Amino acid sequence: MVCPHGSLDERIFLVFFVSKLVIALLSPLGAFLFGGLLVLILALTGRRRLAFGLGLLALLWLWFWSLPMASDWVRGYLENQHPAIVVEAMPEAQAIVVLGGGVSPPDYGEVYPNLESGSDRVWYGARLLLAGKAPLVLLSGGSDPAYSATSEAEAMSRFMRDLGVPAEALVLEQRSRNTTENAEYSAAILAKQGVNRILLVTSALHMPRAKALFEAQGLTVIPAATDHEVQDRPLWRDVLPDTSALDGSSRAIKEIVGRWVGR
Repeated sequence: MVCPHGSLDERIFLVFFVSKLVIALLSPLGAFLFGGLLVLILALTGRRRLAFGLGLLALLWLWFWSLPMASDWVRGYLENQHPAIVVEAMPEAQAIVVLGGGVSPPDYGEVYPNLESGSDRVWYGARLLLAGKAPLVLLSGGSDPAYSATSEAEAMSRFMRDLGVPAEALVLEQRSRNTTENAEYSAAILAKQGVNRILLVTSALHMPRAKALFEAQGLTVIPAATDHEVQDRPLWRDVLPDTSALDGSSRAIKEIVGRWVGR
């Protein structure tokens, strides 16, 4: 019998596709490019006044989200839900789960992984373990074997071992390719080890969505947010368009839309 609502895999793909489409259309650059395409179509069909209005709107949308003050506002909305907490003040748990996204595995022919801006996740996870907050660390992150010599989990484990974490304290989840799979595959591994209470380590911007997905797997989640991005700066810098601010705005919008679509 065929499920009237489609198979689980079909529904997962539909949610994934819809989320990517909505994110692309609402992201500052995506909205600007899509608006530019509509402007071209309208202009070619003689609707020049409408084309001008839409073009101006698309330009203002891109300009607004490129302002550091606008970017900090939307990023702060997410990050302030889980402020930074010193390691000593964190409670204990049965395991620490560190999500990928901060370390790029080496390509074929390369020797070492590459530390990205989110590599604070691995450093903070190592500090939690070495402080005795949990007996083990689960590193969650796969990769595309066509391009990467190892999984992201393996790349993170190399970094952790260099930070003094013993290899026997590390558990690798190497299949996941997104946050939904991080939660699903990690929960399955943790269940086999009788773990229910975890310290979840990821970037503060990513934490609200990640926490919700792990809780949906039935886990008790203690947020251990790191990699906070919002910072104080002179007022004159807040009102000057900046490419890093545009990138930050895009990532924050992605997190908000991804959580909304996931619901």
